[in-house]
Amino acid sequence: MKKSSLIIGIFLIIASSILLWLFVFKPDKKDDSQLNIAVVTRRDIGSTVLATGIIKPKVGAEIKVGSRISGVVKKLRANIGDMVKAGQVIAEIDDQELRAKLNQNIAAVNKAKAEYDYAKLNMDRQKSLLGQNYISQQTYDLSENSFKIADAQLKQAEANAEVAKVQLSYTSIYALTSGVIASVSTQEGETVMASLSAPTFVNIIDLTRLEVQVYVDETDIGKIQTGQEASFTVDTYSDTDFKGIVTAIYPKAVIQDNVVNYIVVVEISDFHEKILRPEMTTTVTIRLETRKNVITVPSKAILRDKGERFVTVIEGASRVSKKIRTGWYDSNYTEVVEGLNEGETVLLPE
Repeated sequence: MKKSSLIIGIFLIIASSILLWLFVFKPDKKDDSQLNIAVVTRRDIGSTVLATGIIKPKVGAEIKVGSRISGVVKKLRANIGDMVKAGQVIAEIDDQELRAKLNQNIAAVNKAKAEYDYAKLNMDRQKSLLGQNYISQQTYDLSENSFKIADAQLKQAEANAEVAKVQLSYTSIYALTSGVIASVSTQEGETVMASLSAPTFVNIIDLTRLEVQVYVDETDIGKIQTGQEASFTVDTYSDTDFKGIVTAIYPKAVIQDNVVNYIVVVEISDFHEKILRPEMTTTVTIRLETRKNVITVPSKAILRDKGERFVTVIEGASRVSKKIRTGWYDSNYTEVVEGLNEGETVLLPE
């Protein structure tokens, strides 16, 4: 009898504990009407890709101006930050030696011209005498040969003078393009040597020929195409949206800290009368084409686990986790390519 009473007492204690937990300690389950839900609907999505980039000069927009001859820099007419125009003289090299060489060649031309005139006159005279049989054919041939030699020597002297004139022109260093001087690599009074390579005097950058190199993540690069519109901002003009067009996509990846990016080139189409400079950091938005009438869910309804995407679908009183495949997305909604049907109800996180 005592044993039966003990068993009954233990049973009552367990039953009381279960009831106490169910009605006191267990939190109340929300009614379905209180859940935060959304209905799967169709809509248009205008997707964008957001990335960072750097302003760079285009190919040919940065020119290194150097000297093709050796000599002492007599005059330097360039300072960092100066604006120059194509054809403007930016430096001069001492030309005394080359000018003397040119005068020497001009004198050689004059001498060769005098010898040419005499040889021609003598050949004409010998030709007349040959017609009258006063001289032999051999004598005339000698005069003709002398004329040909004089003619060749005159042409050689003129060519030497032309070379000397060209070399003298190298003493004036001209800007090959309009732009701003980015760096100066020499000073007045220095001797430059051009035996193996042309020494650089200045770097000139054309600030109207810039582009943006955008670093796009590998997950988004498949959506980028040439011709897409883009906009970007820089910190120094934070209130200005600059416009551009995607013109190229580099095939080779840039890997930094195990992150794979691809460089997308955006040509700047509107400078807004602002001065942009190389190496400025940009925040770029590339506009993709609009996807029309596609199945979408709020982006916050999508859960991620081990690289897969899931949503929680409410089916009557049940909640079912469904795996989905997503497409494009904008700031609020994501396209569902596979896994959901229009009209289904998904659970949104609190």
